[in-house]
Amino acid sequence: MKLFRLFLSATLISSIAHAQSPVDLKDRREIFVDHYLIDQMTSVEIVKHTPYDEGMVFPFDKPWEGHFSAYVTILKDGDLYRAYYRGVREADKDGNDAEVTCYAESKDGIHWVKPELGLFDVHRTTKNNIVLAHAAPVTHNFSPFLDKNPGVNPGEKYKALGGTGKSGLIAWSSPDGIHWKKLQDEPVFTQGKFDSQNVAFWSESENQYICYFRTWTEEGYNGFRSVGRTTSKDFIHWTEPQQMTFGNTPLEHLYTQQTSPYFRAPHIYVAIGGRFMPGRQVLTEEQAKALEVNPKYFKDCSDAFFMTTRGGNNYDRLFMEAFIRPGIGLDNWVSRSNYPALNVVQTGPAEMSIYVNQDYAQPSAHLRRYSMRLDGFTSIRGKYEGGVFTTKPFTFDGNKLQLNYATSAVGEIKIELQDKQGKPIPGFSIDDAQTIIGNEISRIVEWNGNSDVSALAGKTIKMRVYLKDADLYSIRFNR
Repeated sequence: MKLFRLFLSATLISSIAHAQSPVDLKDRREIFVDHYLIDQMTSVEIVKHTPYDEGMVFPFDKPWEGHFSAYVTILKDGDLYRAYYRGVREADKDGNDAEVTCYAESKDGIHWVKPELGLFDVHRTTKNNIVLAHAAPVTHNFSPFLDKNPGVNPGEKYKALGGTGKSGLIAWSSPDGIHWKKLQDEPVFTQGKFDSQNVAFWSESENQYICYFRTWTEEGYNGFRSVGRTTSKDFIHWTEPQQMTFGNTPLEHLYTQQTSPYFRAPHIYVAIGGRFMPGRQVLTEEQAKALEVNPKYFKDCSDAFFMTTRGGNNYDRLFMEAFIRPGIGLDNWVSRSNYPALNVVQTGPAEMSIYVNQDYAQPSAHLRRYSMRLDGFTSIRGKYEGGVFTTKPFTFDGNKLQLNYATSAVGEIKIELQDKQGKPIPGFSIDDAQTIIGNEISRIVEWNGNSDVSALAGKTIKMRVYLKDADLYSIRFNR
């Protein structure tokens, strides 16, 4: 009876809603990080999940690395994981020649090595893991990406941007991710401050290069640290920049933003960055001295935030609460620590990983790994009493509906497919729906033993989902 009432209530609400143009899902996976697909929710909510601390993956302990190593990028290139990061032992002016770009690699994203590349003589040795040196100011914040442009020159499979406000962003390329060269001497983009990690990628959904870069909300270095966006068809010529907006949320210092396509749903860009709280001091001078924190870097604190965008100049900040809180121990509460690396990568059949720069400005500076289930940034959750959500009208390609979900032993999920007026489609009603119980990354939905929905492909339909003590992480219509 409770399930019937929930469905009846949602039907009445839907019947008086204004007509909507259908969302074209194609065969893309949709994760529930915003309200893009959701029309009505009754006794369910979108919840944020906390990544699990898996510990340190490697310290910044080489003579050319050190306390101020930062701005990490993680790339998964086939079966090889690559890490790039700034190496520098002492704080100095941004873009100084002591800054180098270091490299580490892994076969599983968990166990890392720093290969001796022999490319540059630094600290009187070529036995180092440096891929770029004597290239200031680019090495201050060199940020590479794997170019997925279908027309990319194989000799430029990897690309990167780096530079400061004074130099502008300078473009580099590489055939192998190790040997780098400038695309041109002149900067490709100059309309920003760039005093952070400035990230770029090829967007499959927008069919162009996107760059998200450091700005400030007011003239000069005033107001709040923020984000701008520019686009390019050739990685050389960039459009007039747009200032990003954040919906109806308060401005905060977003020191890094790390915007990148989510690898399982590349039309959705996730931004897992570092939120900076200037002047919010936790350590006393005595405590900072005991930890050997640089005296200039303990009077602020930072944590990690989560937001998303689907293109354009607006971020969706559904959650203002921290995505990753600083850990136990005063070493986690210093200035500019807890800054996430660029990119989320898969590290197991059901697992993805996020990497975080920790213990900044200290001898113990290191990179740390945090894990989550695939698609597990957020979910739509129904409590014990049960609840329902209804989608906006949509079309799709494919013949099966796949779920990433989890229930308790007492929990369940049931799915009804409806026509665009909100009426149950014969054979796909709530009475025909399979009761789904379990915890799976990929589950095919059935109605009366039938999983084939190909007859509905291309038609405008809706979906109504009943959740009892359950989480739904993602859906996908696929073949």
